[in-house]
Amino acid sequence: MADNHYDAIVVGSGISGGWAAKELTEKGLKVLMLERGRNIEHVKGYVNAMKEAWDYPHRTWATQEMKAAFPVLKRDYPLAEDTAGMWADEKDCPYTETKRFDWFRGYHVGGRSLMWGRQSYRLSDLDFEANLKDGIATDWPIRYADIAPWYDYVEKFAGIAGTVEGLDVLPDGQFLPPIPLNIVEKDVAARIQKAFGGSRHLIHSRTANITEPKPEQGRVNCQYRNKCILGCPFGAYFSTQSATLPAAMKTGNLTLRPFSIVKQVLYDKDRKRARGVEIIDAETGQTYEYTAKVVFINASAFNSTWLLMNSATDVWEGGLGSASGELGHNVMDHHFRVGASGWVEGFEDKYYFGRRPCGFYIPRFRNLGREKRDYVRGFGYQGSASRSGWSRDIAELSVGADLKDALSVPGDWSIGMTGFGEMLPYHDNTISLDPQRKDKWGLPVLAMDVSLRKNERAMRKDMGADAAEMLEAAGVKNVKVHESDYAPGMAIHEMGTARMGRDRKNSVLNMHNQVWDAPNVYVTDGACMTSSACVNPSLTYMALTARAADHAVRELKAGNL
Repeated sequence: MADNHYDAIVVGSGISGGWAAKELTEKGLKVLMLERGRNIEHVKGYVNAMKEAWDYPHRTWATQEMKAAFPVLKRDYPLAEDTAGMWADEKDCPYTETKRFDWFRGYHVGGRSLMWGRQSYRLSDLDFEANLKDGIATDWPIRYADIAPWYDYVEKFAGIAGTVEGLDVLPDGQFLPPIPLNIVEKDVAARIQKAFGGSRHLIHSRTANITEPKPEQGRVNCQYRNKCILGCPFGAYFSTQSATLPAAMKTGNLTLRPFSIVKQVLYDKDRKRARGVEIIDAETGQTYEYTAKVVFINASAFNSTWLLMNSATDVWEGGLGSASGELGHNVMDHHFRVGASGWVEGFEDKYYFGRRPCGFYIPRFRNLGREKRDYVRGFGYQGSASRSGWSRDIAELSVGADLKDALSVPGDWSIGMTGFGEMLPYHDNTISLDPQRKDKWGLPVLAMDVSLRKNERAMRKDMGADAAEMLEAAGVKNVKVHESDYAPGMAIHEMGTARMGRDRKNSVLNMHNQVWDAPNVYVTDGACMTSSACVNPSLTYMALTARAADHAVRELKAGNL
């Protein structure tokens, strides 16, 4: 068993797990990183990154066989020929939907850091204070000042392209030069600014695609290929493989073990500390124990909570961290798929070059100051403008020279935006262990019972109407509101279920992301979120993880863990 002991164990290798491994190894700890899926190596593991649509038998479209094998994934864009093998096997790893929940998972080294949307925004004090102000759920145990230095820290390493805007609702960061807006977006931005007296802002997306090389990390700036979901051979966007894993490996302090399903945290009831973890080898079915002084759980929000629920059940029926009655509760996502679009005239002689990996962002402007809508919190928008391509001419049925001429000329300009709204932390939006259903390895699966409520439904009306209002004010033609099918989970921003708090009676984690009943166990992925804000959450996971790792090492040195 001596060979199975480490200073720290990190469960999961996604965005937060990669950061935990980097920070702990660079601070001198011997670290074991456990990943339940296969290893995907940087560059050579991105088998489809250099392919084009015509290289696939079905031009990247999902086949009927794929749809049958992935009944959940087929509900949205992730199921495609070019991303085959990048998502969890739904037959081996099922879950139960008491209410519909679209859970899109990446079980491999790097997790969803290889497929994420890379939108990177800070929460503001408005977000950290919202629960207390509104009397909802429980108060965050930290404020913006506590995490701001850690936002700085992770932004400088990860590389976030953006612009300084001076907006209280969306704090500025340590930015690389932005990926530029195109000419139509710039024009619409100016018109919105004028029409709404400077109260609404169309700005550059803040994205984790580097616009300047980082030679010290072996990363080259973005090539405008817009194939990020396939893995980037240039390392141009932040992922575990491109950034944090190489840094951790460079220290000589990291051991990476793929195909390792962590079954439970091993809990010492006398010391009230975790002593390690038990794993199942996903290939052989054999079980092993690994011990450590500290355990970081970063398996993604729901899997991290699953692990807590499946641990120390001889002490707490609901699992490690369940004493407050909040473990598994307060599920959140960002509700979206509602917005507006239209056509833009007057720029027929203008075009753009390359395929940007992002577009524009409009920060939250509702329920700020004295404004009171018939809902609390707010939403932001993501969108872009572009010219229509070859597919517009298919309906014309032109052939030969006429078809070639038509395809050689770009189509009309259009612009559209989609709102991303905050979802409140409702206690009865839950995940739980389904005792009747098991996965391939005989482990209980999760049951999802999550739904939108009155507050979100009221917000969605404004998300569509406000988008249309802005576009019309900017002179966009034929503006139409669109709302597509949405179910919780579709934003792939699942949060909550092991929230931070000030009081062990109503939270799972303290202000340093430690489990109240096992202070040498840290949870720093989406499970820890006390509220969701309306911005993409991954940058916050990075900052919280770096902050928690710093705390863990200091506590280890002080002998408190």
